[in-house]
Amino acid sequence: MALVRELVRSGAQDLTVVSFGGPDVGMLCATGQASHVMHGFVSLDSIPIDPHFAAARRAGAVTTTELDEAMLVAGLRAASRRLPFEVLRNGIGSDAVNRNPGIRTIVSPYDDGETLVAMPAIPMDLALLHVERADAVGNAQCLGPDPFFDDLMARAAAVTVVSAERIVSTAELASQHPSTLLLNRSETDHVIEAPRGAGFTAFVPEYPRDDAAQRRYADAAASPEAWDAFVADFLREEISS
Repeated sequence: MALVRELVRSGAQDLTVVSFGGPDVGMLCATGQASHVMHGFVSLDSIPIDPHFAAARRAGAVTTTELDEAMLVAGLRAASRRLPFEVLRNGIGSDAVNRNPGIRTIVSPYDDGETLVAMPAIPMDLALLHVERADAVGNAQCLGPDPFFDDLMARAAAVTVVSAERIVSTAELASQHPSTLLLNRSETDHVIEAPRGAGFTAFVPEYPRDDAAQRRYADAAASPEAWDAFVADFLREEISS
């Protein structure tokens, strides 16, 4: 959310946003900066659907490519491997495939002749990621229970920006188990220190979700005045460099 704040401040327009989807998507829909969203879901967890995304979609302010989570993972994985597509079974018979001319099926070249989904690669210009710790050269560490496919996002993107709760020495990163090293320096282009950079969302094990702040964000979809007040407060937050 610290990096989303900077994106809002930048005024960048006509963005295609690729996300498993939360207030990152809702915020950029509400500011009018997102024109297309590729998503597996856009949820606030305790609030099932982000209301800002829902409002933009109902109004036709954004177009969407709705995928199931496995299809989104497959598209990112194909891009990360520099392949044109990845084959999977997910999506067969669903509207995610049947109503999307950009997603095709393929017949297995082997004896079974099974029809499969050929999920196209999802290359990105920019990945914005948040981790617990990173060093100054871009090695990044995940200490929580779920890396959220951040490694695939980084490898699918031309440029990767990582915000971290703390910038530490490479030696301190190495003091943790090697399995916690999510990204190495060859996969990261820019690093910034951003304490509480996940904003009001949960970032385990660092902090839980701020339900009161999330409710204010969600309720701000009800009126332009509430939204303007929320954005003004959101943009007053600073991140350290």
